[in-house]
Amino acid sequence: MAEVLHLFLLLLLHWGSFVIVSGGAADDAAALKSTVDGAFTATLSLLSAEKVNTPNTTDVPATGFTASYGTSTTPRPLAEDTDKAADRAVPRKVEEEGPVELAVRFSRSLKVTQKPKTIPKRSRVLTKKPRVVKKSKLQVKKRVSLSVATETVPQCPPLGLESLKVKDGQLRASSYKRRGLGPHRSRLNIQSGIEDGDIYDGAWCAQHKDEQQWLEVDARRLTRFTGVILQGRNSIWRWDLVHTYKVQFSNDSLVWKPSMNGTEEAVYEGNQDTETPVLALFNTSTVARYIRINPQTWYQNGTEGDICLRAEVLGCTLPDPNNIYPWQTEPTESKDKLDFRHHNYKEMRKLMKLVHEACPDITRIYSIGKSYTGLKLYVMEISDNPGKHELGEPEFRYVAGMHGNEVLGRELLLNLMQYMCQEYKRGDQRIVHLVKETRIHLLPSMNPDGYEMAFKKGSELAGWALGRYSYEGIDMNHNFADLNSVMWTAIELETDRSKLINHYFPIPEQYTSEEAFVASETRAVINWMQNIPFVLGANLHGGELVVTYPYDMTRDWAPREHTPTPDESFFRWLATSYASTNQVMSNPDRRPCHNKDFLRYNNIINGADWHIVPGSMNDFSYLHTNCFEVTVELSCDKFPHASELPIEWENNRESLLVYMEQVHRGIKGVVRDKDTEAGIADAIIKVDDIDHHIRSVADGDYWRLLNPGEYQVTASAEGYFPSTRTCQVMYEHYPTLCDFRLTKMPKQRLKEILAKGGKLPKDLQLRLRQLRLRKLRVTTKTINQRRAAATRRAKRV
Repeated sequence: MAEVLHLFLLLLLHWGSFVIVSGGAADDAAALKSTVDGAFTATLSLLSAEKVNTPNTTDVPATGFTASYGTSTTPRPLAEDTDKAADRAVPRKVEEEGPVELAVRFSRSLKVTQKPKTIPKRSRVLTKKPRVVKKSKLQVKKRVSLSVATETVPQCPPLGLESLKVKDGQLRASSYKRRGLGPHRSRLNIQSGIEDGDIYDGAWCAQHKDEQQWLEVDARRLTRFTGVILQGRNSIWRWDLVHTYKVQFSNDSLVWKPSMNGTEEAVYEGNQDTETPVLALFNTSTVARYIRINPQTWYQNGTEGDICLRAEVLGCTLPDPNNIYPWQTEPTESKDKLDFRHHNYKEMRKLMKLVHEACPDITRIYSIGKSYTGLKLYVMEISDNPGKHELGEPEFRYVAGMHGNEVLGRELLLNLMQYMCQEYKRGDQRIVHLVKETRIHLLPSMNPDGYEMAFKKGSELAGWALGRYSYEGIDMNHNFADLNSVMWTAIELETDRSKLINHYFPIPEQYTSEEAFVASETRAVINWMQNIPFVLGANLHGGELVVTYPYDMTRDWAPREHTPTPDESFFRWLATSYASTNQVMSNPDRRPCHNKDFLRYNNIINGADWHIVPGSMNDFSYLHTNCFEVTVELSCDKFPHASELPIEWENNRESLLVYMEQVHRGIKGVVRDKDTEAGIADAIIKVDDIDHHIRSVADGDYWRLLNPGEYQVTASAEGYFPSTRTCQVMYEHYPTLCDFRLTKMPKQRLKEILAKGGKLPKDLQLRLRQLRLRKLRVTTKTINQRRAAATRRAKRV
C-alpha cells in the first residue's frame, strides 16, 4: 500500500498542482488559508477516493493546489465531496433587507438525474448538534429546483464584464467569426453599431458551429463562482442566441472540471429571445480562477444560425494573501461614509428625510408633482436660505432618473446630498461656499414608476430597456416641446431678421392641450422650470461615458450632423469641465462602452452629432428658459451592482462639484429703474456677437454664462431706453458684476403717473412741452411743404 501511495504522489508531481474547490457552504477565507498554508486537513486514502469520485469527474485530477507562495502538494479530494456534510450542518444566513440585486432563482438543469448517493458522515466533521443538522436538511429541501437537492448559494456580485471591470485581455474564446464578434464583445447588454459587420457588433460569435466552442473568463485570482447570466446577440439584422450551455472551471486553463448536477454534468437553460437576461445559479459554488461557458444548443434558422452570446459571471473574489499591504489591492470602497446601496421609492424618501433632519438649516424637501401612478417627484433643495430666491444668487439643478433603469444618477444625487450635509457640518470651505452662494436643487428620480419596474428585476437582470419608459410607455427624453423646429421654420419664413426671436420661444398650443401625449412627469418638470429661474443644470443618464451638449436635433432631420448653438464655446467648456474631472472618462486607456469611441472627441460631443433627439430637455431648456443644460452619460452599465456604487461615487464626486461651480462663470447683475431703484423684470440681456438673449427675473437680477473675455452687453426693457456697457469676464471662479440702470421713456412715465392719479413733476412737464413744440414744428413744416407743392402745380396748369 505504501508503494502504491508513493507512486501516486509521484504522478501528482508530474501532472503539476491543481485543485478546484467546490461547495460554497465552506467558509471561503478558511478554504483559501488552508490552500495557502499547504496543509489540507481533509484527506482520504487512495481507495476511499476511488469509491467517492463519480464517473464524470474521474478525468479531473484531484491533486493539491500549489500557489507560487506554497510548496505543499498534499492531495486533497474535491470539496464537492468532502464539504457537503458540513454544508448540511451549517445553515446559511440569508439577507432579508435591501434591494433584490439579482433575482434568486435557479435555471433548471435539462438532464433530470436521480439524487446523488449520500456520502457517509465522517467523524469530527459535524460540529453542530443533531437538532441543527435536521433543520438544515429541511431548509435545503425547500430550495430544490428539480429532483436533485441543491445548495443554497449566497449572492455574489458580477465580475464586471458589463461595467468593464473585466478587461478585454481576460476574455478568450475557442474561435470567433471576425474582430467585431470577438470575445471582447461578449459583455452583457453591449450594444451593436447600426451597420452589420463593423468592428462594433453585439456579441461574441463562434466561427464554428459545434458543441466544442467556448467563451473563457479569467478572473485573475481565486474566485468563488456562483452563477452566469446569458443574453443573445444585439443586432437589428440577426437573431442569434444560445438555448442551452455547460460550464467548466479551471485553475490553470489546461485541466477543466465541469459544473455538476448531482452525478451528471449540468446543462443550463439559456435564452429564448436575444435581449432578456437569463440567470443560472450553480447547484454548488466553485472556487477557481477560470470559467468557461460551453454552448450546447443554439437557434438555427436553417444554416444561418450562429453561436452568439453576451454574458456576465457572478463570483466573489477571495482575498489574496500575497497582497498584505492596502496599496497592493484595488480600492473597492470610498472614504466617504455614505449609504452605498440601491434605494427604492420608500428608501429614497426615508434617506432624504434623514438628510434633512441632519441639516435642517440648509435643506428643504419639496415635491414638483406626481408620476402616473401617484409617486411624488421629490426635490432636495440645498441653500443657506432654503425656500427663498435670494437676489443675485444663481439657481442650479441636477435631474436624474429620466430613464428609470439608468439608476446611477439617482444614487449619485442621494450620495451628493449626504456628502454636502456632512461636509457643511464639518466646515469644508468649498462646500460652505457652494451652499452660501448657490441655491441647489436635486431631483433624484424623474421617472419613479420606471425605476420601480427595474428595481424589482434587480441589477443585471433588468436588461437594456426595462424601466426606461414611463408607466404610459413614454420616453421622456423625447417628450418635451420641439422648439427647434419652431425656430428653424420661423427663420426660413421670415424675411425681416429683426423680427425674429432667439430665446423664450413659446410652447405650441397643441402641446399644452390635455389631449397631447405628454407624460405627467414631463409636465411637472416644465412647470418647475418656469417657476424657478434656473441658470445651469445637468441631466444624468447611463449606458455610455460621454457628456453631450445642445443642440440634440439636426436642422434637416439628418441622422447625425454637428448642430451648434450660438453658445457653442461655452457649452463645450461645460461638457469639458465634467468629462475632464471624471476619473473614468479622463482615463486614456479605457475601452469604448458599446459602438462609438468617444475618446476621439475628448469624451464630449454635440448631441445631434451623436444621434438626433427631438424634444430633448436640453434643447427645450435652452430655447424656452435662461438655463443652460447638458446630458451626462455616467457609466457603461445602466444598473451597476450595489458593490460598484462606492467606486462610481469616487469617479464622479469631483465632477459633480466642479460642474456646479460653473454656475458662477460669466456676468451677473441687477437691472433697475433709474428713478425708483426697483428691479425690472423681463429685461432682455443681449451680448454682442452671440445670437441668444436671456431675461432678468422677477427682482431684476440676471445671470449670463460666458467664457473669459470682454463683451459689449446691452440691457433693454419695454418702456425704457436701452443701456450698453462693457463687461469683462475673468478666469476666477466668481462672476463679473454688471448692473444696469434704465431710464424710462417719457411716454411710459406719463402713463404710469396718470394711472396713479399723481401730479406731473417739473422735469416731465418741461419734457412734454418740448415734445409738443417739436411735434408742432414738424407738422407745420409738413403743411407748408404741401401748400408749396400745390402752388407749383397750379402755376404749371
